[in-house]
Amino acid sequence: MSHTQTLIENRPPSVAALFLERVAATPDAEAYRYPVPVSAGEGPDEWRSLSWGQAAERVHAIAAGLIELGVRPEQRVALASSTRIEWILADLGIMCAGAATTTIYPQTNADESAFILSDSESRVLVAENAAQLAKALEKRSELPDLHHVVVIDPEGVESGDWVLTLAELETRGAAYLEKHPELIKERVGAITKDQLATLIYTSGTTGRPKGVRLPHDNWAYMAKAIAATGLVGGDDVQYLWLPLAHVFGKVLTSGQIEVGHVTAVDGRVDKIIENLPVVQPTYMAAVPRIFEKVYNGVAAKARAGGGAKYRIFQWAAEVAREYAKVSQDNFRRTGTHSVPFGLGARHKVADTLVYAKIREAFGGRLRACVSGSAALAPEIGYFFAGAGIHILEGYGLTESSAASFVNPGESYRTGTVGKPLPGTEVRIADDGEILLRGPGIMEGYHGLPEKTAEVLEADGWFHTGDIGELSPDGYLRITDRKKDLIKTSGGKYIAPAEVEGQFKAVCPYVSNILVHGADRNFCTALIALDEIAILEWAKENGLEGKTYAEVVAAPVTVEMVDGYVRELNAGLQRWQTIKKFRLLPRDLDVEHGEITPSLKLKRPVVEREYKHLIEEMYAGTREA
Repeated sequence: MSHTQTLIENRPPSVAALFLERVAATPDAEAYRYPVPVSAGEGPDEWRSLSWGQAAERVHAIAAGLIELGVRPEQRVALASSTRIEWILADLGIMCAGAATTTIYPQTNADESAFILSDSESRVLVAENAAQLAKALEKRSELPDLHHVVVIDPEGVESGDWVLTLAELETRGAAYLEKHPELIKERVGAITKDQLATLIYTSGTTGRPKGVRLPHDNWAYMAKAIAATGLVGGDDVQYLWLPLAHVFGKVLTSGQIEVGHVTAVDGRVDKIIENLPVVQPTYMAAVPRIFEKVYNGVAAKARAGGGAKYRIFQWAAEVAREYAKVSQDNFRRTGTHSVPFGLGARHKVADTLVYAKIREAFGGRLRACVSGSAALAPEIGYFFAGAGIHILEGYGLTESSAASFVNPGESYRTGTVGKPLPGTEVRIADDGEILLRGPGIMEGYHGLPEKTAEVLEADGWFHTGDIGELSPDGYLRITDRKKDLIKTSGGKYIAPAEVEGQFKAVCPYVSNILVHGADRNFCTALIALDEIAILEWAKENGLEGKTYAEVVAAPVTVEMVDGYVRELNAGLQRWQTIKKFRLLPRDLDVEHGEITPSLKLKRPVVEREYKHLIEEMYAGTREA
């Protein structure tokens, strides 16, 4: 048995047990950094640290407080909060109490929050602030199982019997621990690997969300498997901003406990640009939208600097892509990242002029980024790779505890999601669907045995619903969602995500694009532009002072986007080309339910909402 296999197979039954091991091993080492906002206008936030020992003190107090409130093993405690240090401490506290965390996105409306609280039979809700508490109060009569709400940020909250603050819970827990000093050790010691640890509701792109049951063993396996990839080490500093209610954010907390490195936590997306130079992370995970935004921002800034600056940027972007492709190809063949002398020389010049500034914006120490949750357009991946920002694409689902595949460090290949994590098996079904089996796969959907049986076979193979292909040496490429494949009326199959990704690499102003064409005889697109980028462009094109809606309605804007659509079409097969498009009057967003909180497009919602625009594009054409 290999060392890696031994590592993974000799895992403890839970992350709670791993956490206690980590605290015992390095109690004084730094575990977390978090920002404490200073008063408005008084400069940047102050960052503070917690050692593993200090974190454990708070985690144990939260666990004991929950036990004192009557929470028993496997009972659910819901967490409705944005990503912040208290989210991690509360989640670990829930697990150390032997209970299970139900995650709720802070953007979730009162109806859906109530559905999740009720379906999960959550006994306690840890709510971020008065706004999250208000949703529970509004639906209190429908939630007989919910006995208490614990509020993290007490501003504007009156505590009493039903509502208490996190500080009060910790005080009560600490007092309870004095009377029962062995309590946490006993609770953690009693956790079995099959016991429920987490219930994550998939923000289904259709219908009511389903609760995915992830037992303790899933997270213990993930922690060991992430460590076994060798991608992260004890000296790393991770910047964690992803929503922790999402499985991708959650899995990163497990890996960190096993490896023992520092994590800086701040979920405010609008602070990323400001935080990166302060935190100076060595790695971070993100979703493709973030890389697209950075790319568009750099391109727009270059364009605003005048013609010469923009030409330099375009030249440097081409050099970066060529450099990345050649160096990855050579590495595959020879094991070295060598490139021809001329390309290396051009790359050096481009590095001084363009790439160095991009790396500086990421904090200057970034070794790698992990991208997941949706496909990253390869052209954007190659651009960053050539600029020295290595984006390792990974792949997994809520149902597989997030990380089933990841690109292996130096030998990563842009456009693929890498190789399976140690201990995970993969096979491709006859129709191209990716099937997975291994210790990361869910137990099933909560209270939905028929839905579970649809995707999980008796012998453990899980049907992902994604279509993909494996290279001879085991790299996986995802080609599309099984249910998203479009078949035109001419019988041709099109993967819309592929076309959408290519457009994002071509047009620096796009925010979201949806390609439509199922059962039609040609493809069309709905395009939403990035507000900041397009308003900058508008200033230089005679539209200064106009609103977003006015800018996108202007003929000159439509003409500009049309140029990019023509550029896209030049590289597509005839049946993939976009014959017509419409610009949307506003960007798509989470609030209108068009995008999931993890920034995935909800196709059915967008197609329903803008049905009139789709019909308009096909009006008067002969549909086969």
